[in-house]
Amino acid sequence: MLLAIDLGNTNIKYGVFDKKELVASFRVSSRITRTADEYGSILVGLLADRGINKSDIDGIIFSSVIPALNYTICHMCEFFFGITPIIVGPGIKTGLNIKAENPREVGADIIVNSVSAYNKYGGPIVVIDFGTATTFDVVSDKCELIGVVIAPGIKTALEGLATKTAQLPMVELDAPKTVIGKNTKHCMQAGIIFGFAGLVENIIKKIKHELKLEQIKVVATG
Repeated sequence: MLLAIDLGNTNIKYGVFDKKELVASFRVSSRITRTADEYGSILVGLLADRGINKSDIDGIIFSSVIPALNYTICHMCEFFFGITPIIVGPGIKTGLNIKAENPREVGADIIVNSVSAYNKYGGPIVVIDFGTATTFDVVSDKCELIGVVIAPGIKTALEGLATKTAQLPMVELDAPKTVIGKNTKHCMQAGIIFGFAGLVENIIKKIKHELKLEQIKVVATG
């Protein structure tokens, strides 16, 4: 079985694949203060809950946007599974042609999203990743990463409102029935939910205009 690890700014996502079939997935918070022993103990326990023994894992690959945690995760993989993981980054052949001024600046999460979406749906395609940041990865019909748009994440924006103001609270990310709010909670929900919906629609519209395309595939993850 293959263990795939997505090391993100907020969460670490684990996926266990039996050939091409996803048989289990888990999510834990990303904390630089955690040790390899802590991450390993948590992961082994999660695997056991799904009836998967750590000896069933015979390959590991991971992508990371937190370089400071890379050594910790590598050490966890080697100590608990006896496997040196493949790290997605420069030098790894994915089939994706990166059309960036400096390909080494392109995050591993963007590479993984682009390759996965293209292999599953073909191109041209836009992959929207709703994470700590909201990214739009634009991939051509020739598996070329044409470029990327980066905007604040929806939770990041909400946390910014709640922490940088004196009277605005944290609210649930639920869409209100109307865009015009009558109380603080609904006002914030309208601004966040409908505001980000407009952001997504406008960016997709502009991408289609720049590429001179009437239609383009759009997939979302996060």
